[in-house]
Amino acid sequence: MAVNSIDPIDIGTLRTLVLVYDLQSFSAAAKRLDVNQSTISYAIERLRGALHDPLFVRNGNGVTATERCAALVGWARDMIGEIDGLAAPAEFDPATAEGSVTISCNYHERQTLIPRFTARLRAGAPLVRLVLLDAAGHGDVHLKQNQCDIVLGPVGIVGDNFFRRHILTDHYVCVMDPANPLARGRIALSAYAKAEHVFITHSGEWEPLYLEALRVKQIEIEPVVSLPNHDSLERIIAGTRLVATIPHHLARAMRGGLHVAALPFRVPISIDMYWSARTAKSGLHKWARGLLAEEARAYAA
Repeated sequence: MAVNSIDPIDIGTLRTLVLVYDLQSFSAAAKRLDVNQSTISYAIERLRGALHDPLFVRNGNGVTATERCAALVGWARDMIGEIDGLAAPAEFDPATAEGSVTISCNYHERQTLIPRFTARLRAGAPLVRLVLLDAAGHGDVHLKQNQCDIVLGPVGIVGDNFFRRHILTDHYVCVMDPANPLARGRIALSAYAKAEHVFITHSGEWEPLYLEALRVKQIEIEPVVSLPNHDSLERIIAGTRLVATIPHHLARAMRGGLHVAALPFRVPISIDMYWSARTAKSGLHKWARGLLAEEARAYAA
């Protein structure tokens, strides 16, 4: 009697499984891999036959994973990361190295750490391509789906397949027009609570840490202006009584037209660097992580 086994299933089939699981679509996976949808279907059918499980069931225009499929994807994701890590060259010469470094981060990191990091990367490894993704609350997804090599920001990514290094501690401050009455001295908590606030909503994907700190103090503040990101903040605040609460290092990176004042309560922001086993032993990515850590130390000094 024939015995089905998962032994013949290759790493490419497992990559396909993980991609379909992440995208919840056979057609989207085919588009991402630039193959026919029949190729995706064939790979999944091989796994279905070996595991005696449908793995995915139709759900509208997409698919939903079975419980057994979800368990298999977790195992496959770790295995793929380990294999990619073993395959990555451990040693390299920056001057002649080729490849890419993809970083998922927020506006804060792009304004503070990334500019000088980019200059050093281009000077040291001119053939290496740098790709930046907007984390926007999805940095962990970018890393787990192998869409990026490094995540920077105040996030928490856990798992045996992921590594973390703390690189910078920031804190919140208030920024406002220099003519704002609150710019005349130290801001009391009661005055801060009554101010005309600007909220940065991060497109609704992530809530700034200071809002939870206020709730702990049983203080609720409401914005009079809400912005999806920081890119127009200086121009919107200028000439008004608006107050925005943003990271200190981000305020430092602004052109200097706004007054910066201490927040009447302190909320630390831990900027951490995360990567996976897939790039843990790669010479290129180890070098890039080292550059980022050096830039963070220099910026904080």
